[in-house]
Amino acid sequence: MSDGALDIMDRKAGGGAGPDPAVFVRGTEDGQRRLELLVQGARCAGCLNKIEKGMAALPGVTVARMNLTTGKLAVQWRSGRLQPAQVVEALADLGYPSVPYDPEEARQSEDREGRRLAIALGVAGFGAGNAMMFTVPIWAGLMGQEMGEGVRTAFYWLTAIIAGPCALYAGMPFFESAWNALKRGKANMDVPISLGVILSLGVSVYETLIHARHAYFEAAVTLLFLLLIGRYLDHRLRAQAKGAARDLLALQAVTAARLLPDGSTQSVALRDVQVGDRLAVAPGDRMPVDGVVESGTSMLDLSLLTGETAPVATAEGARIVAGALNLNGALIIRAESLAEDSTLAAIARLMEAGAQSKSRYVRLADRAAEIYVPTVHTLAALTLVGWWMAGLPFPDALMRATAVLIITCPCALGLAVPAVQIVASGRLFQRGVLVKSGAALERLAEVDHVVFDKTGVLTYGRAQLVSFDPDALKTAAPLARASRHPLSRTLSLAAGPGPAAQEVQELAGQGVEGLIDGRKARLGRADYVGAQGQSASETELWFAFEGEPAHRFTFADQLRSDAAKTIAALKALGLTVEILSGDLSGAVERAAEGAGISQWRAGLTPMDKAAIIDGLIAAGRKPLMIGDGLNDAAALAKAHASMAPGAAADASQSAADLVFQGDDLAVVVTVIEVARAAKARAMENFAFAAVYNLIAAPAAVFGLVTPLIAALAMSGSSLVVMLNALRLRLAGRMARPKA
Repeated sequence: MSDGALDIMDRKAGGGAGPDPAVFVRGTEDGQRRLELLVQGARCAGCLNKIEKGMAALPGVTVARMNLTTGKLAVQWRSGRLQPAQVVEALADLGYPSVPYDPEEARQSEDREGRRLAIALGVAGFGAGNAMMFTVPIWAGLMGQEMGEGVRTAFYWLTAIIAGPCALYAGMPFFESAWNALKRGKANMDVPISLGVILSLGVSVYETLIHARHAYFEAAVTLLFLLLIGRYLDHRLRAQAKGAARDLLALQAVTAARLLPDGSTQSVALRDVQVGDRLAVAPGDRMPVDGVVESGTSMLDLSLLTGETAPVATAEGARIVAGALNLNGALIIRAESLAEDSTLAAIARLMEAGAQSKSRYVRLADRAAEIYVPTVHTLAALTLVGWWMAGLPFPDALMRATAVLIITCPCALGLAVPAVQIVASGRLFQRGVLVKSGAALERLAEVDHVVFDKTGVLTYGRAQLVSFDPDALKTAAPLARASRHPLSRTLSLAAGPGPAAQEVQELAGQGVEGLIDGRKARLGRADYVGAQGQSASETELWFAFEGEPAHRFTFADQLRSDAAKTIAALKALGLTVEILSGDLSGAVERAAEGAGISQWRAGLTPMDKAAIIDGLIAAGRKPLMIGDGLNDAAALAKAHASMAPGAAADASQSAADLVFQGDDLAVVVTVIEVARAAKARAMENFAFAAVYNLIAAPAAVFGLVTPLIAALAMSGSSLVVMLNALRLRLAGRMARPKA
């Protein structure tokens, strides 16, 4: 795509005419028109709803689908009812400029904010480090070393030349956030930070002009450097949340094999698949879209939707979903959805919505800012007006008001939560837990209900033979060795090496048939081998010689060794526990009994799990979701807090707030204990900051604090906050595994 095509296409949005969007319109097989745009500035679920509703209101529009992960908006309308330029104009009127969609451009633009924060962090670090070269000698001069007024002033100007521009550039993310908050009539933590930085620079310039002994250039840029570290990490964590949906969508096929009327196939891009198309799906391919099987039989890996590791049989008339893996049979399916309307895309959208709902969580620091900002700023304003009306010259009254803001500079308040989160994250990292979000620790401290997936979380995720007749196992082993079915392989491993059956025929979705010592035998589903009327509540295989009684082999996933102990510890912390699983009811019930969990649900789809989490939150509960499968990703994103094991699917790890390594489930208890301790330390830091301000602010109001004392007080308050945060190193030690 040319550079000109990437200009904003609307005059209002970009200030120029831009290329004609009609160039990028393409037709569909049913005669409609389709335009794909890269929307700029859409970041949340509210943006998504606003855009889709706005587009749907245009005349003739039949499809309006916005994808927050890729930034792509697809608009489809009936020919003759709408001009392409109207779509772009309507988007601009909503406040969202757009360009023709190009995947490469989308990838390049998605992390511009991250690059901006990274540059700001580097500039702040440069400014803080180099400013110290001139301020350290000044500090030495204040302690009795020889330094004349002229030299000191020169050093301050050199510091200003370095630290001033660096602070102004590095502070832009905070200045913009503060301005946006103030425009909405609110105050977040960026308001006092911005004001503190600007006033520190302004007072420092004034003090340098009058050859005073104290200036604070390095303090402003150093504070920004520390705060930008947390801001950049927070951005990276939000990007990972978007990556969860992207990982899931990556499971969709890139192309599909469309059947033509003459029986041949044509490879088409996934976006070109239309409802009603007949598609050929070869063994080893994933289903491109939702559809119905027209012909063929096969086994499908549906772990994406059910979490069940055992393949599921499919045949003519069966409904299939996008992302399901076709294991061993050729299928012809009829498409029943577009790629962006498939079940897989719906799960990704659920994950996006869940991630956005978490991003609206009000953090402790912002709650404190709502009280701190108006109180301190009102006090500073009253100090200025009061002393001026009392007869003090305006410059002196302004200096006292500024002293109030400087000594109450939100260093301690700004570090109260980040310091705790850094120490808590390090403590958990030593325990094998990666904390992906500082806000997640705050949410974890609030959880009152823990939801476990079964397979791969409470259990090891590996099917094992648990109930069988040893003689039947030995007899059935030759057929098992000749089959490619995962449960047959488990049976073969349990039996050990040996000969395979002869004249083997495997019927997809049913089982395998062959000759064992000249006798015909079958291994597979109950009805396939002749065991009629048997329950399918367990993961199982049946074996029988022709005309003889059938033998049953039951498989189960082994419970983790510390599962029961972990559940008991969670209950001791006052938490309720339940299991949400896509597995069969018998397997889930057995796992629940072994772990000591009375509440469980089986046979759930990803949508079911997400809906249950929504229901819990609507009822006032704050659930912690622990899952590992792709079918858990949406629920992980929606839960109040979430965890995934290190062996989990990429999409689930991206959606989770924390990822833990190893087979030790007791780490869940450690995480909650550390999170609760972290919240307690943060509240203690807020209390200290409040007491500090109650003492320091009146002293500054009455002119009792010199600049040097103010600087020492600010540094001392930050030091106390950091030392209190270090107490977290003792948290969660009771759950540490034995060496």
